[in-house]
Amino acid sequence: MLVQMAISRAREYGADETGARICGRPLALANALRKLQMGAQQIPMDANPATSHMFIVNPLTGGGIARLFSTHPPIEERIARLEAMAMARGMQA
Repeated sequence: MLVQMAISRAREYGADETGARICGRPLALANALRKLQMGAQQIPMDANPATSHMFIVNPLTGGGIARLFSTHPPIEERIARLEAMAMARGMQA
């Protein structure tokens, strides 16, 4: 199960990278993730762990060992990777 969750997190990073390459604007994607995260915090939803993989932003929160079971990487890490991608392309973060 832990391997499956790790694969799911890796796929999320890959999806972010592919989306950024397709649109050509990694910072726009990072900004969209920020907005989705803010919306999820302002209007929390009842989320079932069985459906959490279907969300763009992880509806379940937790730190420590709970992160091992997360289907999504932390939003901050996803944003940081997109910003690093933008900087590598010479865009300002």
